[in-house]
Amino acid sequence: MPRTGNTISVRKLSHRPDQDVALLYAPTDDEKGARFMRVRKGELQMGEARPLAEGQSLCGQELVRMRRRAELPMLFDVEVIHPAERPMRDTLGPAQVASDEYRRNWDETFAPRKAVGERAN
Repeated sequence: MPRTGNTISVRKLSHRPDQDVALLYAPTDDEKGARFMRVRKGELQMGEARPLAEGQSLCGQELVRMRRRAELPMLFDVEVIHPAERPMRDTLGPAQVASDEYRRNWDETFAPRKAVGERAN
């Protein structure tokens, strides 16, 4: 079977054990990020990449810089800027996660209530 230029290029790149590369292959369901396959330290990883948003927690996730390769537009060199942190939870059970709707309605939910017709004691 003849090899194309891209096949040879990918095979040559995959022999370096210290290499960290990601191949973006599909958008996420909400179309705000991209799904990827990543080869790091000889291990294949699957995941999602999303743009960094101001004020949003990384929640123990990695912060990376991705640089596009000229030979394959969907192949990126990955540079870890901030490594993933261990989770701060030691308990079992579901995580307590606030939704965007919950955050929008924070003031309404926790604002002091004015009682109608009541007097202070």
